[in-house]
Amino acid sequence: MMNENPRPLLELVLEKFPDTPRKRAKEWIVAGRISVAGVAIRKPHQPVTAAPAALELQGRKMGTLAFDEEWRIHPRLSLVYLDASLAIVNKGAGLLSVPAPITDLSALSILADFLSGKLRGLSFRTAERRLPAAFRQMEPLPVHRLDQFTTGVLCLAMNPAARAALIDQFSAHTASRQYVAFVDGRPKTPRGTWRHWLRFDVEALRQHVFTSQPSGAESLESITHYEVLGEYVLGKTGRVISKMRFKLETGRTHQIRAQAAHEGLPLIGDRTYHSLYHASKRERALVPIECERQALHAETLELTHPVSGERRQWSAPIPADLQQLERELVAQTYRK
Repeated sequence: MMNENPRPLLELVLEKFPDTPRKRAKEWIVAGRISVAGVAIRKPHQPVTAAPAALELQGRKMGTLAFDEEWRIHPRLSLVYLDASLAIVNKGAGLLSVPAPITDLSALSILADFLSGKLRGLSFRTAERRLPAAFRQMEPLPVHRLDQFTTGVLCLAMNPAARAALIDQFSAHTASRQYVAFVDGRPKTPRGTWRHWLRFDVEALRQHVFTSQPSGAESLESITHYEVLGEYVLGKTGRVISKMRFKLETGRTHQIRAQAAHEGLPLIGDRTYHSLYHASKRERALVPIECERQALHAETLELTHPVSGERRQWSAPIPADLQQLERELVAQTYRK
């Protein structure tokens, strides 16, 4: 039954549950326990065209928390989606995906602290949110990784069974990942596929790239599909910076960065694979535009939910530093 005149959700909840204190009703909504036609609504004052009878109060073990906006739980990490099987986060630049000898601080450790109640939302709009109690007993587990200075969508598992199922998808290349990057140069074709063999040098912490499978050395086939999204011809030098989208078929360490550099298209800001950052001071001045990190962002992640079997996709917007980089490229673009 629909109500022709939209009313705030909180008002409808109080009407359906008249003995419930206003504060508790608001907590139910913010925690995602109130659903309308099966959809959880987390804004107490959102207008709803439904009768009170259409509202449902979910139990404390409600399994899914999908947010109308990212839940910022740390200056470098936001929660995008959470259920009993997996968490999707938006990782900021400079943050490790998982703990390492150099630091314990990582996307994994921050989410663990948040679930345990040690951290709360940072912004005014999200600080009042509370997780259902059932989530506080969960410990996130790693599934895949993003490089420390690569931003974007990262998946973490919430139990060992889900982790195994998710890792199988990444191993079988059925999980789809797309990245956006700014590269130094123009590719030979506006779209295409790179197929190389990569061998990771543990001491140098970088990939060696081969156009055919080398003999007598461990290497992994690496396949990346690409397309050009835009080009910027810099007025001072005539250098071309290309904005590109990459879709991974395989997922090796530094795959996009190493393959792009091998193709003569090193990522802007990449201190490992862009040769100009290792050149003389005079040549170093030839870096076309400054960027404090490799200009690479994990834009979308698509996978099959390990429990429901539903195909799901999550996205993270281009971060502020890469938006600023693009504005600078536009400002420097040569115009006839």
